[in-house]
Amino acid sequence: MAVVVRMPEIATGAAEAAIQSWLVEVGSPVRAGQAIVEIETEKAVVEYEAERAGVLAGILLPAGDAAAVGVPIAVLAEEGETVDAALAAAGGAPAPATADPTDADIAAVPEEGAESAAAPSEGAPEAAPQAPAETPAASAPASAADAAPRDQRLFASPLVRRLAHERGIDLTDVPGSGPRGRIVRRDLEAWTQALRERHPEPRPQASTPAPAAPAGTSPDPTGAQYEDVPHTGMRRAIARRLTESKATVPHFYLQADCRVDALLALRAQINEGREQRISVNDLVVKAVAGAMRDVPEANAIWTPDATRRFASADIAVAVSVPGGLLTPVVRGADRLSIGELSAAVRDLAERAREGRLKQNELEGGSFAVSNLGMYGTTSFAAIINPPHAGILAVGAATRRPVVESDGSLASATVMTVTLSADHRVLDGALAAQWLAAFVARIENPLQILL
Repeated sequence: MAVVVRMPEIATGAAEAAIQSWLVEVGSPVRAGQAIVEIETEKAVVEYEAERAGVLAGILLPAGDAAAVGVPIAVLAEEGETVDAALAAAGGAPAPATADPTDADIAAVPEEGAESAAAPSEGAPEAAPQAPAETPAASAPASAADAAPRDQRLFASPLVRRLAHERGIDLTDVPGSGPRGRIVRRDLEAWTQALRERHPEPRPQASTPAPAAPAGTSPDPTGAQYEDVPHTGMRRAIARRLTESKATVPHFYLQADCRVDALLALRAQINEGREQRISVNDLVVKAVAGAMRDVPEANAIWTPDATRRFASADIAVAVSVPGGLLTPVVRGADRLSIGELSAAVRDLAERAREGRLKQNELEGGSFAVSNLGMYGTTSFAAIINPPHAGILAVGAATRRPVVESDGSLASATVMTVTLSADHRVLDGALAAQWLAAFVARIENPLQILL
């Protein structure tokens, strides 16, 4: 029997995801465990593997389209089963090949035993958009759910529903030409054009045209020029998660200055003759992991029922990528040698910038490190990335005057770090104890290597 492939919940709690690309063509055989599609989540692009073998009978959600978790995206046929039979058994049809990727929508595949909307009879021609009646259809905006009768399901993509709402069009009047009568964007555009032809807008009086704005910008009432850059999924995710973090996580901040002359000298010795050089950030991450071993009570996160303490130090490292920020996690950073840790961080950062991280590499951990020292920033406070209980913001190491223990004035290389802590997990004294352990390792760097 044919199997419907549904949009998986790639990330915990994710409501929707988008198809970046299909890795298998329609009609091609598929092995169990074979990657068949690249799915773009809010954080990364993830390859989704088929759970069973078969033939890709039809693609219901083309590349570039987004859909809610659980929505059908493809149909797999059994060996020997024809493509048409598989699609018929699954209750859907492939998206038209000529449709624009943003127009082709998901077929409405009914759940087993559930009622579904009546499908067009076999062989019936596709319904063409009808001209609207004398009464204008474009009245007050109405959502599809409000306009449709309670005993009738209206099939339309989120994009079509949004455009219809913006244009004030009742979707119950629009005939659909998609799978099982689904309303796709070309149907809405044809209906909108028919409305315009039937009820043309009054032509404005001829006047002197205003100067055109430069390409890519829009006029502002104040005369300023601007350009609207649409939000990406990653940017929306960053905005949502960090707004939620600042609103729900009780942040408090501790700051410390670390003398790093000995650390820089040790790094220079380690890098002698090495092809892959160790960075200051590698040593900082290793010191963070070591401080978690020194103060194990700080290696924890908040959950609704308990404070969860971890046996190993899994540390997230902030990586700047085009359009946003990712925080891949280095597993067991406290058990890795400095060379192994450096290689792991380098690999994660490279694959983050190339969009090749796996979802499990972005999840977990109790703590994160964000380093802006390479940009010359001396100090800053970072926002905690839930469910982590803390994040260490690392500034640039600069030459500064310092007072020695005997009261004399000297010059030293100093790095300022700021700990953002979740007060639900870390009390002030515990956070200060952890920060002191971190500073001790940085200023006595041989401890980092132990």
